[in-house]
Amino acid sequence: MRILSLSTLYPSAAAPNFGRFVELSLDAADAFGRADIVRISANGLPPWPLSKLLPTYRDRASLPEVDLWRGKTVYRPRFRLLPGMAPARNASSVATAVLPLARKLHAQKPFDLVDAQFFWPDGPAAMEIANALGLPFSIKARGADIHYWTGIPGCREQIIEAAQKAAGLLAVSEAMRADIAALGVDASKISVHRTGIDRTHFAVPAEPKSALRERLPLPKDGALLVSVGALIPRKGQSFAIEAIAQLPETRLALIGDGEDRSMLEKLPSDFGIADRVHFLGTLPHPEIATYLQAADAAVLPSSSEGLANAWIEALACGTPLVITDSGGAREVMSGPAAGRIVERNADAIAEGLRGVLASPVDRDSVARTVADYSWDANGAALIAHWRHMLESRA
Repeated sequence: MRILSLSTLYPSAAAPNFGRFVELSLDAADAFGRADIVRISANGLPPWPLSKLLPTYRDRASLPEVDLWRGKTVYRPRFRLLPGMAPARNASSVATAVLPLARKLHAQKPFDLVDAQFFWPDGPAAMEIANALGLPFSIKARGADIHYWTGIPGCREQIIEAAQKAAGLLAVSEAMRADIAALGVDASKISVHRTGIDRTHFAVPAEPKSALRERLPLPKDGALLVSVGALIPRKGQSFAIEAIAQLPETRLALIGDGEDRSMLEKLPSDFGIADRVHFLGTLPHPEIATYLQAADAAVLPSSSEGLANAWIEALACGTPLVITDSGGAREVMSGPAAGRIVERNADAIAEGLRGVLASPVDRDSVARTVADYSWDANGAALIAHWRHMLESRA
């Protein structure tokens, strides 16, 4: 099979963690040697001089359009976007930027299928590219690409059209599968495709937590709680900070960055806990793993999720969760060892954390709750999905 895989979220020198899970999934599929995967990551940039003035885009503006990234060729054609404006135009802009390259590569060696790694803007763009090349296409739903973007006029209609016309669909959880079907999409063509775990980093360490804490640039007193995720309203870190104010012998390490950072950095002082909340910014995956391995619990009060990689990575490190009932949360919380599901408010989060901290569970027992998650399984399932689509069409 020759697959054109389209993802607007993909790692680069400008943002090495940006869509790392997409890269790992494609690498896992690649390793089976049954598919020739061509990776295209359209690079959205605002018009000059914004592309040079805005920090978010400055580094991305210098990325080459043909990039060798971690041993793989990644095509990065540029498309025009206006930050925060006219988002419904982005899918068409992606397709317009990618199609000349897709036609050229298709003429050199034909593709069999177009694969979109997200529903927005990748899904409708993949539909347009596939139609132009006369190919079937597949789309994967991960979370916000369904929960958020279907609430945006102009985007919703394109997402539904692409979902209905796709030859096959993937969802990261059963809950996400149900959410796609609720849009009026045939549920029989939606398969659950769970994430994997990079077990070279996210695993139960031989060292005790106390030894790991000694390696971290944080005070050593108190229980350590970690929250991994973009600092955006949907992730709800403000509730976690407020909860910490009710737990005097705890510290909270926030890993990630985003539009809410300035607002969130003010909250600890408002609650009188500025010395117990630590903003660590974006970290490489090995460092994230060390924090999770050293933590007593991981907390993420999201309003919506598909099936968060941060959940699986924490559990793989032997660290229980306190999370809200969003997306595939109940599919992950397969037993008491995994932690607690709580309501999305500070009181409930604090109570859930108290329960986890008062009843520590063997780290190996926690890790066994995600024993079935691996990138090998993820890659094999992706290959099988593509193969099934092509065989069904033959």
